[in-house]
Amino acid sequence: MYEVELKVRAAHEPVREALVAREATCLGTVEQNDTYYHAPHRSFAETDEALRLRRETREENVENPEDVEGTEESTAHLTYKGPLVDTTSKTREEAETVVDDPEAAETIVEALGFSPAASVRKHRERFALGEYTIALDSVTDVGQFVEIERTVETEAEIDAARDGARERLADLDLDPDDQLRTSYLALLLDARGTADEQNERDGGNNPR
Repeated sequence: MYEVELKVRAAHEPVREALVAREATCLGTVEQNDTYYHAPHRSFAETDEALRLRRETREENVENPEDVEGTEESTAHLTYKGPLVDTTSKTREEAETVVDDPEAAETIVEALGFSPAASVRKHRERFALGEYTIALDSVTDVGQFVEIERTVETEAEIDAARDGARERLADLDLDPDDQLRTSYLALLLDARGTADEQNERDGGNNPR
């Protein structure tokens, strides 16, 4: 299975309004806590791979609260992401499975030599627009983003899915050429590194 994805940095309110105008289906909101791991046998940073344990708390679609009482459901998934397969999107081969006991999964992964690299926290508001899922992501310490994605079964389907994603972004008044191929993990680590450098400079300039 391949996940075809485009991501841009964008303010959410104009995009939300455009989605409503296009009668996109609101799928509710989730809070996600993603733990990424270092591998003991190779550098994922060099191979462009990822192993992730996601804990997710989902609020069901509550567009009509008088009809549907909002409920929360917690789930967890273990995901492997392969290297990017093209130079024009964030398309990757992906394998994912539901985890009944995330603490046990965490113990197993770490017992095999994988060590936590960092955790990414985000609030995600999801919409369905045709065959695509569009997410309005607020990532802690990183900012606001819009992701559009679709999963396909074969590599032969990737080009058409990517072109469709670009068209839908443009229809939402977003520029597909502004897309970021950098993961949230890399953006978070970069933001933390920049903050640490600034703190060092500020500390060096302030007498004690």
